[in-house]
Amino acid sequence: MISEPTKQQLAALKISPTKPLVISDVDEVVVHFIQDFEDYIGKSGLSLKPGNPMDLYHIYETETEKTISPASGYDLVNEFFVHRTRDMKAITGAVEGLTALSKDATIVMLTNLPHFAGDDRRANLAMLGLNFPVITNSGPKGPALREIASRTTGPVAFIDDSQNFIQSAFDHAPHVHLIHFLHDERFAKHVPDLDYVSLRSDNWKDVQFHAARLIGI
Repeated sequence: MISEPTKQQLAALKISPTKPLVISDVDEVVVHFIQDFEDYIGKSGLSLKPGNPMDLYHIYETETEKTISPASGYDLVNEFFVHRTRDMKAITGAVEGLTALSKDATIVMLTNLPHFAGDDRRANLAMLGLNFPVITNSGPKGPALREIASRTTGPVAFIDDSQNFIQSAFDHAPHVHLIHFLHDERFAKHVPDLDYVSLRSDNWKDVQFHAARLIGI
């Protein structure tokens, strides 16, 4: 199921019908999310417990070690995107990697963040030199990824940090090459290896060269 805001963005998306395609996540793949989020909640006396990176709402009061509710954690994530999206910092090698790939491939950013933050995300990425189409998504990424991948006859690679989104991509678009990028070792060590992933890495140089080989550029 693709949300209406995502459908509208997909309807306006124009990409080459024949070129290779790289679809990339943004948070924790292109820009730092976890460390910036920790900094943001730290100013309110809160900390994030390392564990499964999908469990980002495991937030506790630093002084008392009392865990806050998942609903409160969800609200904090939304507040973070209101205040910090335009100022997020690039992960080492991400800008260079995507820029190099874009010389011979189409790049599309598929990002799960609140739709209201989409323009801030576009502005942030543009400031970093990444002027690629940005599609904001909600829920599993597989349906939207399948729709984007269907727009080209060329090979397609997908880069994401989320085990759930990688699984969704595999379920909905099994022809797409999958790269699992796990930048923060505190969280990565809790994520199992996925046997249908072409590469698991914490290094953008590896991702860049592997993606290039996968899509034949």
